[in-house]
Amino acid sequence: MSRRILGPFNRVEGDVEVQLDIVDGTVREAWVVSLLYRGFEQILQGKAPQDALVYTPRICGICSVSQSVAAATALADCQGLQMPANGQTATNLVLANENVADHLTHFYLFFMPDFAREVYATDAWYPYIAERFRAVKGTAIREVLPARAQFMHLMGLLAGKWPHSLALQPGGTTRAVEIQEQMRISSILFGFRRFLESTLFGDRLENILALDSLAALQAWADQFPWQHSDFCRFLHVAEKLQLDELGRAGDTFMSNGVYPGQTAPLFRRGVWTNDGLSPLEPDDIREDISHGWMAQGEDGAAPKHPFDGLTVPDAEARDGYSWCKAPRLDGQVVEVGALARQVVDGHPLLRDLARHSGGNVRNRVIGRLLEIARVVVAMEGWARELLPGEPYCNHAPMPDQAEGCGLIEAARGSLGHWVKIEKGRIRNYQIIAPTTWNFSPRDAEGQPGALEQALVGAPVRAGEKDPVSVQHIVRSFDPCMVCTVH
Repeated sequence: MSRRILGPFNRVEGDVEVQLDIVDGTVREAWVVSLLYRGFEQILQGKAPQDALVYTPRICGICSVSQSVAAATALADCQGLQMPANGQTATNLVLANENVADHLTHFYLFFMPDFAREVYATDAWYPYIAERFRAVKGTAIREVLPARAQFMHLMGLLAGKWPHSLALQPGGTTRAVEIQEQMRISSILFGFRRFLESTLFGDRLENILALDSLAALQAWADQFPWQHSDFCRFLHVAEKLQLDELGRAGDTFMSNGVYPGQTAPLFRRGVWTNDGLSPLEPDDIREDISHGWMAQGEDGAAPKHPFDGLTVPDAEARDGYSWCKAPRLDGQVVEVGALARQVVDGHPLLRDLARHSGGNVRNRVIGRLLEIARVVVAMEGWARELLPGEPYCNHAPMPDQAEGCGLIEAARGSLGHWVKIEKGRIRNYQIIAPTTWNFSPRDAEGQPGALEQALVGAPVRAGEKDPVSVQHIVRSFDPCMVCTVH
């Protein structure tokens, strides 16, 4: 047996370290260590409630809109405030813009460059993949970055700037859209669709969305040479490397639901296992600090609901090995992210993939790419629904005494903000970010977090210092560590 420490990882937002016990060329146990403490939950104590809209987006630059929307939703819950239709539609467009851009960035800049590593140089597909996806120098970069930049112009039209916009408010958005801007939004979406259909998928988005099973996906890919599109390239590599057998966690998938509509959200809320879909009960969420570098309260390390949570750092905590807490749902480890969202929502392709092979490296990436297609099609509809001249924001006084919860979905998965207000000030503010769920340490029962489970069984090639299988598994979750430790 050997003990190996990997990290900090490159192409990851923030610092993460993975400790591995390796036996006979296979990972037997893993411990995931969040290396940085930041303290936003402490910073917010005693501030005016509206200050959360200024502070929380600065938790992270690449998913600042997600933090803004979660904070605004929690404050709206305190106020009993509902958005007008325009405000909700515009908020959906802004959040979707950031989430889709995150998915695109992850695929092209964070995930695929790992297949250009020299460890794969003897594989037949390597020269084509390395030329296309090599970090900085790959041909994909020259196409992706301009397409992403043009797509992100939506953020300027709808939120004024990115990151850290203040346009998103509990009652909607302060940035009204005029008719000429509405037309420009539709034009930007049309251009982005062309990029997706010509480069990423090599087919119409509607044809991608119609894929309803693993067999249908394989039949679709078999129509084309494997170099036909970047999605085809990924599927080819995934098959050759058996990525569907790599990085399986516990197969309990959770989603807060996201993109509210007049009757239902675009993606539903719930929890899915192989036994089927069940409701998500937010009251069942607890944060365990038994293996975090956190000070215990008067009742010790007993798991607490976020409304009652404590965030007090203690670098000498006896059993601690991470600055990350261990959130659990009714005591269970869950996986969150695009795959979880699509499985919970019931998309037939992702449900079929989850039944066949659960949460794994291949399925997480497919879930992310399918979600790009689904959300862009939805954005086209939302752009047409905007009604220039109608209200975009409602207002209400902030009570001196209240508590509120904002549950949304960021690109990387389920994000929650919980706030308690007393005497007109924030008494407690707790945040559970997606990577907090996925990269949590063990809990008091000894249950490893989702990534810790997924790393067990990963193969380690002879002579590897940084096992490429571990790199693929870690990156398949698209971690954002600065949100994890907020």
